[in-house]
Amino acid sequence: MEQVMAKLLEDFEKGKIDRRQLLKNLAMTATAAAVVGAPQQAAAAPSAFTATAFNHVSYSVPDYKKARDFYVDLFGMKVSKDDGKQCRLSFGNNILIVRERPPYPLYDHIAYTLADWDKVKNNVIPELKKRGIKVEGKPETSFHLNDPFGYRVQFGGNEQ
Repeated sequence: MEQVMAKLLEDFEKGKIDRRQLLKNLAMTATAAAVVGAPQQAAAAPSAFTATAFNHVSYSVPDYKKARDFYVDLFGMKVSKDDGKQCRLSFGNNILIVRERPPYPLYDHIAYTLADWDKVKNNVIPELKKRGIKVEGKPETSFHLNDPFGYRVQFGGNEQ
């Protein structure tokens, strides 16, 4: 993590990224580091649900077609569910959702796939209420909540 942060600071000092990009990327790096370290701390406590996969990242841009074409041309991502305002870009078992929805650029949320979604989806709201966590969504699809730092998190089955 230190190497990533050092590179971000170097890019900022050289004018390759602006202050806003620096802060956004430092926050994302710190969040990722916290997530990586979390399983060791959380392993002792029983969990209500089990995340089995990283499902997708939602990415807002002023021109989704330009972003779509960039990722398809550069990385060979596959386009699906393109409705003229947003699309899904699949690569491996991952999805990048590119949307035209201000503010730009913005990573809107991170989504996780839960194990046994069809079995646990009706238990989500009662469990989160018990924990004092506000949740939005419908059991048929997925749920959204804010993590302790205000970052938006989505979770559900394979198709969210």
